[in-house]
Amino acid sequence: MNVVGFAGYSGSGKTTLVEKLIPALKLRGLRVSVVKHAHHSFDIDRPGKDTYRHREAGAFEVVVASPNRLALMREFEKPCELTVHHLIAELYEGVDWVLVEGFKDSDLHKIEVWRAASDNYAGRPARYMDDNFIVAIATDTPEKLPQATLLTVLDLNDADAVADYLVNNPDRFYYSFEERFDQL
Repeated sequence: MNVVGFAGYSGSGKTTLVEKLIPALKLRGLRVSVVKHAHHSFDIDRPGKDTYRHREAGAFEVVVASPNRLALMREFEKPCELTVHHLIAELYEGVDWVLVEGFKDSDLHKIEVWRAASDNYAGRPARYMDDNFIVAIATDTPEKLPQATLLTVLDLNDADAVADYLVNNPDRFYYSFEERFDQL
């Protein structure tokens, strides 16, 4: 399994890039999963549905499945911040690539998504200068990067080129559960 993170501030285009990378990798015959970090409370269930009622009744986990999909909902008794490694361990082992969005401080190899024009960058430095896990930068304005770099610079608007970069560098993104087991 290969794992790559996407780091960047809100509004930089991480979600859009990941959304475009999924079909680009699938067209290459690869199975893709995504791990996304949410900074706030979220719910995928709706009041009145059986699964919601089971959770409200106190179930720790509810698994719902059909011939087309499976969903697992787990309720923590106390707030619990899982690591990206915990979440990757939950994924199906038959996946080729895991795209990780939202764990910018993780120890995964990452592509920084950077836009000079983003209002969210006001007063915030690019991360690639201080984060040794950033191995490439995806940007729409390479000429405006705040500092010259020897890192690979990718076109943020060319998902096929980013997919090519990933597929052509699999060793850089190889993820071993055995090596990460100690972190769980």
